[in-house]
Amino acid sequence: MKRVLAFALLACSAAIAQLPPGPGAPPQGSAEQAPAPPALRSQSTVVLVPALVRDGAGKLVYTLKADDFRATDDGIEQKLTLDENIGGEPVALVVAVETGGAGARKLDEYRDLSPLLAAIVGGVPHQVAVVAFDSAPHLVLDFTSDMDAAGAAIGGLTRGDRGAASLDALAFAVDQLRSMPAYRRTILLVSETLDQGSQTKIGEALRAIGDTNTAIYSVAFSSLKSHTAHEARRMVYDDVPGPVHGCFARDPDADAHEVSDNRAMQDVDCLGLLAPPLRLAKLAAIAAAESLQRNVPETVARLTGGEYFGFENSRSLVRVLVAISNHMPNRYGLSFQPQSPHAGFHSIELRLKDHPDLRVSARHGYWVDAETASAGDR
Repeated sequence: MKRVLAFALLACSAAIAQLPPGPGAPPQGSAEQAPAPPALRSQSTVVLVPALVRDGAGKLVYTLKADDFRATDDGIEQKLTLDENIGGEPVALVVAVETGGAGARKLDEYRDLSPLLAAIVGGVPHQVAVVAFDSAPHLVLDFTSDMDAAGAAIGGLTRGDRGAASLDALAFAVDQLRSMPAYRRTILLVSETLDQGSQTKIGEALRAIGDTNTAIYSVAFSSLKSHTAHEARRMVYDDVPGPVHGCFARDPDADAHEVSDNRAMQDVDCLGLLAPPLRLAKLAAIAAAESLQRNVPETVARLTGGEYFGFENSRSLVRVLVAISNHMPNRYGLSFQPQSPHAGFHSIELRLKDHPDLRVSARHGYWVDAETASAGDR
């Protein structure tokens, strides 16, 4: 069975070689061909929901059918499709590595990743770019199929400043991937858990990571310090949707403490004025914004259907990549097409119908822009 969305780390060490090959893996040594256009476009309302299923012992399960799953979009049940034939599609991968802040002390652990990068993209046509970020993101290497060049770019990263602007880096990486429409788009984020100094507000970040069906896989280490309360409020609430004097609007002249005390109650009161689907979507967006304050890598992985792992050193980093290699080929390629989706954030919930002994993990949300929503209404 060919599974979906993102990269496959196949075999690059003795430990990896011992893993069973993913179902439907493409033949090794096949010639790279021009990529065929995928079904998904950034303006499409087809929503990919990559799903990983495990039993109680943590072993992967890959014998289920589309009818074994139940998906809701803002609480409304959706008709799921299972695509078993996309495992050989080309991959565009952006590796975004923190070089500033706490990331500066981790650089030596990334010096020998060339074999892993080659294994990540596997035997399919691929393009890999490298982005480094401190207080701002920088394109270190533009998209290339040369894995040695990509590995050398990561190995040659140098210490940055004290910033760790992970939200800016993610928005920048998504922009790079927009130039690769004929590829499955993936970001591998290597960073600390908290954002330090991004200019991108959290609402903007939710739009950036949610409107392209880009999968984000995060490998993170603990931050040395956290945001101040003022910085967190600025990033979350400066762009809450609503008219100037509407329900969700904020009073710019209000005292900061008053804003903090009354903000949650105001949001809850406003939610009661919305229709049930919009109410759930708004509540999910608020929850996602709050989660981004606590742990950026974990939240973006959860929202996009990727995976999140912590690591401490080069050995644990290798173990994480080994785990990813075993999971990626065995994800279920589920998708649905919502009818007349509203603009803004959507909350997704995927469950198994009749398998209480199994656990499923999948993306939790996506974003629809106003143009796509208007097209769906026509």
